[in-house]
Amino acid sequence: MGRNLKPRHKASRRFGENVADTLKMPSRNYPAGIHGPKKAFSKPSEYGRQLMEKQKAKVIYGLLEKQFRLTFDKAKKLEGDLGVNLLVLLESRLDNVVYRAGLAQTRRLARQLVNHAHFSIDGKNIDIPSYSVKSGQVVKLKPSKVGKGYWKNIQEKLNETEAAGWLAVDKKNMIITVNSLPGRDDLPKNIDTPLIVDFYSR
Repeated sequence: MGRNLKPRHKASRRFGENVADTLKMPSRNYPAGIHGPKKAFSKPSEYGRQLMEKQKAKVIYGLLEKQFRLTFDKAKKLEGDLGVNLLVLLESRLDNVVYRAGLAQTRRLARQLVNHAHFSIDGKNIDIPSYSVKSGQVVKLKPSKVGKGYWKNIQEKLNETEAAGWLAVDKKNMIITVNSLPGRDDLPKNIDTPLIVDFYSR
């Protein structure tokens, strides 16, 4: 299974915004690398802007190019706004749902928890991070994982997090109910999807 393991703090500097879930933005306002202080961020071409936006979305959700392109192609087959459909598909991935519910502090950790078969959906064990949850489904921490390892001292951290509005979370029993798929207002505002659509439409 392909994974994007590149350092996200470096990506945050490259894109000029926090794409690392929990890390603070670096204070240095010049490109990364040994020659960074001597360089300035140049104004990219239209193609460069499209490429950068696509790359940024990939980093945010931790996907490789093939995974991201497959998601885009799937979004094209759905009715409605292509950009909105793309973000809905990305947000409804199981690893992202675990992250949005506050059960993991980063998407990378959420992906690891899913890979290690910590969750079931409607009673069926699922260990595929890209699994698309549907409205009405229930994601539950497996009883065998309760009180062990990562979950042993998680309750205090859970009390400090707030779940996305389209999810209902029972923090005591580690149960996520998908009330609905995310609406337009629930989608991230820092991804310019028209640029991504233009990139793949060339």
